[in-house]
Amino acid sequence: MIKSVIFDMDNTLLDFVKMKQAAVKAAISAMVEAGLSVDEDAAYTKIFRLYEERGWENQKIFNVFLEEELGRVDNKILAAGIVSYRRAREANLQVYPNVNRTLVELLKMGIRIAVVSDAPSQEAWMRIYLLNLHHMFDVVLTHDDTGAHKPSPIPFQMALDKLGVTADEALMIGDWPERDMVGAKLVGIKTIFARYGDTFGTKNSGADWDVIDVYEIVNIVNELNGG
Repeated sequence: MIKSVIFDMDNTLLDFVKMKQAAVKAAISAMVEAGLSVDEDAAYTKIFRLYEERGWENQKIFNVFLEEELGRVDNKILAAGIVSYRRAREANLQVYPNVNRTLVELLKMGIRIAVVSDAPSQEAWMRIYLLNLHHMFDVVLTHDDTGAHKPSPIPFQMALDKLGVTADEALMIGDWPERDMVGAKLVGIKTIFARYGDTFGTKNSGADWDVIDVYEIVNIVNELNGG
């Protein structure tokens, strides 16, 4: 009997990549308007390389970028970039199609819902509130709460404990096989691969199910629960 569904957040509930791309482009345009002389396409590539090297939640990427480009941080240019980034981030932060419908349906079925994310707590909660999803979840666990990154089994076991369910009563859905699928399986949770959020061109997810629409979770739970 499935009693809970655990969701990854970025690229599972919300389109993190699309948001990040739009926000970085807006930031670069604003920095150029403020006086920065760079090729915008090259700057975009460089900033994404910095995020890949230093972490997607790193709050000092534009500082590093300007230090590399100018040899110093020009606060006028930095401020222009940060303000435009934040505005574009909020404007482009969107859930995937059918996310709200899926969450509501699961709640109507009596399913407890959790989020397990590697994002910092403040960033995770800001995204959740911006999307008006804060009332949907019974449990939200971030890296700050667990002290461990996926695929460590620690976040998944903590989620089970806080939800008050056993591994065979839960499902985990995420977009990153090496983290979400592997970590959940370490504690015995069946897994669903969010193929709609895949950014790696994954061939074999290793999950128990692959879905191309998040609402398929409702059908999986119904099937497992004999509905």
